[in-house]
Amino acid sequence: MRDKILIVDDTEINREMLAVVLGDDYKIIEASDGRQAMKIIDESQDEIMAILLDLIMPEVSGYDVLKYVSDIGLLDKAPVLVISTESTYETERECLKLGVSDFIRKPFDNVIVKRRVENVVDLFMYRNNLEDKVRMQTENLERQNKILEMQAQKIRESNEKIIDVLGTVVEYRNLESGEHIKRVKGFTKILAMKAAKKYPEYNLTPKRIEVIVAASALHDVGKIAIRDSVLLKPGKLTRDEFEYIQSHTIKGCDILEQIDGAWDKDYAKTSWDICRYHHERYDGKGYPEGLVGEKIPLSAQIVSIADVYGALVSKRVYKDAIQKDKAYHMILMGECGVFSPKLMQCFRESKEELEKLADKYDKIAEDEQEN
Repeated sequence: MRDKILIVDDTEINREMLAVVLGDDYKIIEASDGRQAMKIIDESQDEIMAILLDLIMPEVSGYDVLKYVSDIGLLDKAPVLVISTESTYETERECLKLGVSDFIRKPFDNVIVKRRVENVVDLFMYRNNLEDKVRMQTENLERQNKILEMQAQKIRESNEKIIDVLGTVVEYRNLESGEHIKRVKGFTKILAMKAAKKYPEYNLTPKRIEVIVAASALHDVGKIAIRDSVLLKPGKLTRDEFEYIQSHTIKGCDILEQIDGAWDKDYAKTSWDICRYHHERYDGKGYPEGLVGEKIPLSAQIVSIADVYGALVSKRVYKDAIQKDKAYHMILMGECGVFSPKLMQCFRESKEELEKLADKYDKIAEDEQEN
């Protein structure tokens, strides 16, 4: 507790006079020279509420004490009032630069001494109390932020668990979808990160990319509702079968709407957009709504390219895998539909990364077959 005033003066009568004036209101400790003062400060700095300091003392001067008080950070907590016969402009300027709060002239006037000490001490006590309150509020806010971060992390984990569960259902329902989902997520991340860097106007923050990548696993969730005879047909689909399998975009959204409220709105909305619109094309020739250009949600546009590339370079029940370089040129030449020019540029610049990831999954698939 800060309840003591340290009086530093090499003249005993000066210390006694100040002690008499201030003794009724404060606890007084005295030092007869600068060296003793620094020792007392070192031992009792948490108890000192103010220092009355003479400047001119033998060996260790008041200036030395003042610099020491500044070095240990005590000036921020306890004011220093200079007691001196010196009143030159240069002296005051130097003292103020060193952090002195006020001056008391010799010979002492009891009223002035008492009032100046009271004013400075009250001001520092108020400031320190205010700083303590601010610090406590800051600590409380930091604790609350940590709690919110933990809650947000739990929500993210819950969202991803819902997505993983549904993705696993698709994996068991559609023989190729398990590996395809992993590829789509990887390709989606590559394209989204490239788009974020190349086109800031997309506002693809790391958090947004994280959501899109996670939600991409549900692009084909509607296939859960498609009959095996069509979903797993090894040959070419008839027109009616093709139209039927196209309905997986609508059926998937119906499934997602059934779990509305159980997960974060951003994850839910992004998953819904991807599920419904990942077969739309930039020229309006996609399905189910024939959306044109930027009316197609960006998340669905990115996943659409990742989905097509993943399907081309993967072996399916009805086809062999297409060579990566050929698949790359098929997409660029519009053989798989028209995509956003900006995202096509991202696709061009991501060729090596996409092929490297595809090779990685091919190796994993080969190892699994051998085992």
